[in-house]
Amino acid sequence: MRALVIDGPNINMLGIREPAIYGTQDYRALCELIRRAGAEAGFERTDHVQSNHEGDLVDAIQRALGAYDGIVINPAAYTHTSVAILDALKAVALPCVEVHISDVPAREAFRQVSYVRQACFATITGEGIQGYAHALDLLARRLSPGNAS
Repeated sequence: MRALVIDGPNINMLGIREPAIYGTQDYRALCELIRRAGAEAGFERTDHVQSNHEGDLVDAIQRALGAYDGIVINPAAYTHTSVAILDALKAVALPCVEVHISDVPAREAFRQVSYVRQACFATITGEGIQGYAHALDLLARRLSPGNAS
């Protein structure tokens, strides 16, 4: 099994950006957690892409087709604005888990809309960076033989 983890804008600023909301662990800690959690979930390969540019995220999703078995995505601010990312996820039709570091339901009203959720079979919010481990575990379970994909 191969997984692609995609992060949107400002995730590279973890530990600096609003630590009361996003925690004090930095981006390097997130990358290490993803690597470790992917292996623990049974993925032979877990790659990680981060970009502050919407088109880069769309390109990464499109390149995932045929290269990965599933996606974990934190589109960050693009969650609430990007039909392009939703359309890319629908086009590749890979099993996908949406993940957010913060407790999105407890935040501002404009953050309550998630376009990408329509293309995801699960959403993880409010677990800090550990939510990525949870998302990778859910994805591995979905991809395991005998489970619906």
